[in-house]
Amino acid sequence: MDSATADMEKMALDEGADRKLLIAVDFGTTFSCVAWAQTRRPDVQTIIIQWPGSTSGGLEGISFDKVPTELRYDENDAKWGFQVDDFGPRYQWFKLDLDPSQSRGVSDLSRQYPDQHALPPGYNISGEKLFTDYLTALRKHTEEVLKHKLPQSILKSTPIEYIITVPAVWSDVAQAKTRSCAEDAGMGKQLMIISELEAAAIYALHAMDPHSIQIGDTFVLCDASGGTVDLISYTVTALKPILQVEEAATGTGRLCGSTFLNRIFNKFLIDKLGLNEEWDEEVVEDAMKRFELVTKKAFRGSPTEEFVIPVPGLADDPEQGVRRGRFRMTGAEVKKIFEPVVEEVVTLVRGQIAATNKSVKAVLLVGGFGQNAYLRETIRASVDPSIEVMQPPNGWTAVVRGALMKGLSVMEPTTARVKVASRSARNHYGTERMTKYDAMKHSKRPNYWDAYDGEYKVNDMDWFIKKGDPVNEEKSFKRQYHKVWPIAEGHNKAVSQDLLMSQDADNTGAPTYKDSGDVRYLARLTADLSCIPANDLAQKTGKDGRQYYSVHYDIEMTYYSAHTKYAMVYKNVRYDSVTVEYV
Repeated sequence: MDSATADMEKMALDEGADRKLLIAVDFGTTFSCVAWAQTRRPDVQTIIIQWPGSTSGGLEGISFDKVPTELRYDENDAKWGFQVDDFGPRYQWFKLDLDPSQSRGVSDLSRQYPDQHALPPGYNISGEKLFTDYLTALRKHTEEVLKHKLPQSILKSTPIEYIITVPAVWSDVAQAKTRSCAEDAGMGKQLMIISELEAAAIYALHAMDPHSIQIGDTFVLCDASGGTVDLISYTVTALKPILQVEEAATGTGRLCGSTFLNRIFNKFLIDKLGLNEEWDEEVVEDAMKRFELVTKKAFRGSPTEEFVIPVPGLADDPEQGVRRGRFRMTGAEVKKIFEPVVEEVVTLVRGQIAATNKSVKAVLLVGGFGQNAYLRETIRASVDPSIEVMQPPNGWTAVVRGALMKGLSVMEPTTARVKVASRSARNHYGTERMTKYDAMKHSKRPNYWDAYDGEYKVNDMDWFIKKGDPVNEEKSFKRQYHKVWPIAEGHNKAVSQDLLMSQDADNTGAPTYKDSGDVRYLARLTADLSCIPANDLAQKTGKDGRQYYSVHYDIEMTYYSAHTKYAMVYKNVRYDSVTVEYV
């Protein structure tokens, strides 16, 4: 080893204490993506484009910005991504199995045009196992790639932290499952979870010309990918020192991504050419590749366009339009394939614009499908002429790029370029509480005797966050709780509090009681009291003359981009000792 190399390695070790390697993962429904950067060099952000192929066991079989979110189990071996060839069954779309509560899990398009080779999520393997196995393969590949990008001294001395994105509309339960699966996949306990839409917005707004943005401007972000199309809106609240935005409308989404174009095209081929005596799976494979790589991207919407689709081996048939192993498609035929999918997207965009109740400046299209020219022009023709429809650069990888930017800004705030100042609560969140019985108000409610206070009580709801309320990660919500129990029962080691929620789909307002409306249990918060000595617990005499422990404490809740953190505060001392068990 020469002296220069030795000096570099020594410097790397010396700097390792405050250096981190951040790896962002956009785990998509149909494709996934990875980007990485060092906190000491936040300006150098790299997308991984090397993936093992079906015939290559090395790192560099395929060069592509993303890798298919697919798995196949061959005996004891799990193949993933591009290792899964086009023939035979495979697991797809298993990301959606993590949150079955989402009604978008099955759409009209997915029912009408199922993938013939896809094993349904949860068929004989749980969604959590599929998710974990895929993330494990993705992590191992990423870390292997980094061995060829960075000196070993840096990799040995630099902590790695992962960032993973999740849909904005996912439930708290699904977010918790994501964290658990990522930890099981070896991504560590310091995992950061970020909303996909928020990540995409951070990158898309950063990529825009800053001189074109003014305070009060509202943007609709449409992340149109392979499986899903998700939307959210933001309004600019500040330009300096960095661009700040707040949610203008809550997120919406649906299963109407570009994969359905492939499925509709596959049905079109079968209906058109399936009776040809030479028809087989290889014909479909070649035709699908041309449609995916050329036709989908080149189509502009004109019925006079013409596309040549390879159908090798098919016998010439003038009536079918087959000649010399090629099939000619007219623009009108391609348009019929696009229409049912594009119509769904347009409906979502128009609905999101209306939900803002504001003058929208632009619709920003990101995601792979978001880069499609026909989709862009159809949306442009379907909205008010004053609304611009734009495709930011690197739109297909906007989510993973924005997630990495967000992660870097958390580690080093001076690198922040765009900040989401507040988000809109998607549900009502609260707890059930004891209230003194009032015969005028509670005549129809069951009541019970409280021996400690010496009065009748009823249970009603205490909503500490209402649907639509602004929330941000710099402001924690605190709720005070009071627990009493007889001293004769000893020192309780823990106290529990049930957290409830209401989606309030009809926007009729937060229900007053737990058994009214759509109130359901979300989680049980358990605060560890073992850290508090028994002689520090207040002792009171109840109305019944018995001695009680009386504990007043706060549960502190901080809502981040895509997860919630809880802590207990007792006598102004903060204990990070609250565990959450999601129902």
